[in-house]
Amino acid sequence: MPARRALVAGALALTLTGGAAVTAVAGGRTPAPPSRGAVQNLPAGSANPMIANGTTIGPLVTTYKSSGTGPGRLNPAGAAGTPESYVDASFFPGGTLPAGVTITEAQGLNALARIEANLASVGLGLDDVITMRVFVDAPPGAAVADYAGFNRAYRQYFANVDLVTGATLPQPVGSAAPTPPLVVNAQRPSRSLMEVASLPVAGWLVEIEVDAVVGRR
Repeated sequence: MPARRALVAGALALTLTGGAAVTAVAGGRTPAPPSRGAVQNLPAGSANPMIANGTTIGPLVTTYKSSGTGPGRLNPAGAAGTPESYVDASFFPGGTLPAGVTITEAQGLNALARIEANLASVGLGLDDVITMRVFVDAPPGAAVADYAGFNRAYRQYFANVDLVTGATLPQPVGSAAPTPPLVVNAQRPSRSLMEVASLPVAGWLVEIEVDAVVGRR
């Protein structure tokens, strides 16, 4: 498992569904009260959905909208403008990807860590995220975008707590055996994940923007 970036741990994640609160332990920040009006519609009958069906945002909710955020150029061994240059060498030493880890997965981990840092800069956390939009480009030589690779990266930061038992759900990196996720977080934002023809920075395969609730803490 790659080393955890020392940014912000998760908090007590709280999801509202059908008017009832479901809480799950998420990593050590001060527990937050329910948001006033942001209600998530979770799929019925599932203790581990990946995303919400949608989020209702009421008049008393203030949201923070991030700009589109891609991976940082954190691999000195990768040539400028290549996807490999956006592999985080602190996760993957030397920029070398272990068996089964895709370049999209590696860039997803990098971009999500930057989203976490963006939120932390305004006093928010990943458990405050209620909606997410993800744009992915196909890796060089691939016919379509690598949705599965991005979803593995996503589960390292989101939707990795059983909503019924509160248990942390181990997640795989590439084809390795599942281990505890990088950030324990029960939050399941509503999300769009779409392929695009290109992204604004040469070498990017992933760009993410999020909306987060302000004032829950």
